[in-house]
Amino acid sequence: MAGVLRRGPYICGIDAALDVMSGKWKGLILWELDSHRVRRFGELRRALAGVSEKMLTQHLREMEADGLVHREVYAEVPPRVEYSLTEHGRTLNQALAALGDWGEERMRREGCATVEAAPTPSR
Repeated sequence: MAGVLRRGPYICGIDAALDVMSGKWKGLILWELDSHRVRRFGELRRALAGVSEKMLTQHLREMEADGLVHREVYAEVPPRVEYSLTEHGRTLNQALAALGDWGEERMRREGCATVEAAPTPSR
């Protein structure tokens, strides 16, 4: 793993939360897994336009180490790996809802451009 996860001491709860959320893609990974419950690596990569394979792998490993994401490996050929949120991850996603509302309001107020999420193939 490229980065070393901090384990405190922290200044406050926001410091501890931002430590777990550091990285451009972690909030979007949380959102994607919350929206779709279970995702394979390729599905996450397609849904998060612009994320590199290396960065997605790194963030998923960090999030698994922090207890936010569950990684399920199936003994199949070819191997199948699925990611889902843990209960701990779901509570963080709920806590981020107000921040998302704030961001939506900012985008409206500032007239920020948005990007359409990649369409999700049905199973």
